[in-house]
Amino acid sequence: MRTQRITGGISLLAASALVLTACGSDDTEKEETQPKDEQSAPAHEVAEPLVTTYDGGLLVLDGTTLEVIEDIPLEGFNRLNAAGDERHVLVSTSAGFQVLDAVGAQLTDATFAAEKPGHVVRHGDRTVLFADGTGEVTLFDPHELGGSGLPATDTYQSAEAHHGVAVELESGGLLVTLGNEETRVGAMVLDADGEEIARSEECPGVHGEAAAKGDVIVIGCEDGVLVYKDGSFTKVDSPTDYGRIGNQAGSEESTVVLGDYKQDKDAELERPEQISLIDTADGSLTLVDLGTSYTFRSLARGPHGEALVLGTDGQLHVIDPEAGEVTASIPVTGAWEEPLEWQQPRPTVFVRDHTAFVTEPATKELHAVDIESGEILNSVTLPQVPNELSGVLAH
Repeated sequence: MRTQRITGGISLLAASALVLTACGSDDTEKEETQPKDEQSAPAHEVAEPLVTTYDGGLLVLDGTTLEVIEDIPLEGFNRLNAAGDERHVLVSTSAGFQVLDAVGAQLTDATFAAEKPGHVVRHGDRTVLFADGTGEVTLFDPHELGGSGLPATDTYQSAEAHHGVAVELESGGLLVTLGNEETRVGAMVLDADGEEIARSEECPGVHGEAAAKGDVIVIGCEDGVLVYKDGSFTKVDSPTDYGRIGNQAGSEESTVVLGDYKQDKDAELERPEQISLIDTADGSLTLVDLGTSYTFRSLARGPHGEALVLGTDGQLHVIDPEAGEVTASIPVTGAWEEPLEWQQPRPTVFVRDHTAFVTEPATKELHAVDIESGEILNSVTLPQVPNELSGVLAH
């Protein structure tokens, strides 16, 4: 193991094994999970698989037919993230980030150990994991997953544990949030040698991230966003005193990042009807009225950078991010209401290439939608109520 010292007495480590946690949209404590033994794989490989969680397990689905290929029992509230390659998905369990071979429809024993696994960030050719319980960051090449054990990793230890996020920049540097268990204040950037080169503590309640065109990173705050671009941070303020942008979706095809927007600090559960568009080219922030509410699992981006929002009106709203206008509203599900508990199932969107996959827990359905034509390509009824949804990357 090699250890590289960086400023502030924090170390960057290279290790061969590690674990992390999948992150909740809000700061609620995650429920404990109990991973089961490795499952037997099906006789054939699954074409571009999707994976959905349900209360008690995982369903591995064929990406074209949406047929259930494997039902994998797994107790507890489990979370999903694409690993960053064409074969694997990471499952956040009580032990950390467990590797699911989705193409082989097999939950492996390989686990990146992490206390309270949180955000998983894919950027460029690297994947970064954040462990909320320790503040440890794990970085690896997802294309090295598979075979025996885990790929080689680098790790970074945050000064204090917090519900955070980290992004490896294409330059080789690392952007990581700043905070502790009581408060989160901003982010800093370390260069490839581990030296701090930028810092901002003007981001109360920092949460979530997204990458825009040009290796630009946006971090959400309770009063706007931080934009890291060209080696420095810029604060973009919300147009209201309290304007929390805690969930974002970016695209390499667009300089504009899609974000949620909440204005009621004291609400038990705010059901917002506006979304935010942050233009990283000119530092502007635009609010768009949708006329319907949505949740943290409603945001996605299309193949050409389209901003996509799945509304509680049952429609997938397609937004031109530069113009800030809704260009199409595609009926997909019945009308629905966000549950009070964030862990409870609600319609969720996952986009791969030109197709948006949308769950409908009320009917146990999964729909495949062509984003450009608005055509419903396929709909199936699942054997369980779907909750989270993810999949491998497109070939």
